[in-house]
Amino acid sequence: MFQDKELCFNNEWKIDRNFNIGKMKYMKKIIQVKIYKGEKYYVAECVDLPVVTQGKTLDEVIENIKEAISLHLEGEDLKEWDILPDFSVLINLELESLHAKT
Repeated sequence: MFQDKELCFNNEWKIDRNFNIGKMKYMKKIIQVKIYKGEKYYVAECVDLPVVTQGKTLDEVIENIKEAISLHLEGEDLKEWDILPDFSVLINLELESLHAKT
């Protein structure tokens, strides 16, 4: 009935041909990055990878994080990181607190 295939249900669980049940492993298409203003520079930290960099301007920190991610993943098997080859980078910018005038 199953031969060499797995039956997936509920988009989260799978059953193999020996009726073993397990959670599906998802690969990421998006690498998330958080950018915030440090004391002197903008800082970019990957949520999904151990990558951190900085830059004087937003443009500089964005270029730096793209390069740092590329260098970190260079020569790596993306499957080991659960990352798809055609991944995108999603950047969240943390803004300083705004105080309303009363």
